[in-house]
Amino acid sequence: MVAGVSAIGCIGVITIATRGPVGPGEVQVQIRGGSEAFIAWSDEPLAKGTSVLVIEERGHRTVDVSAWNDPLTPE
Repeated sequence: MVAGVSAIGCIGVITIATRGPVGPGEVQVQIRGGSEAFIAWSDEPLAKGTSVLVIEERGHRTVDVSAWNDPLTPE
């Protein structure tokens, strides 16, 4: 939790690829009216530029993410 605001449920974009359970990457998350960088863990490797949903917080500025396709965004 960052300054009393949970990142869970926020949308972000992977800026440094994750390696699944082998290692984290980085995600830029839309939060508190702006965007902030967090260390990002994922179950499977996610490439840079992948849209993600924050599904869990691990502690200070570290989150678990999952690939996310916004159902309201046309493809």
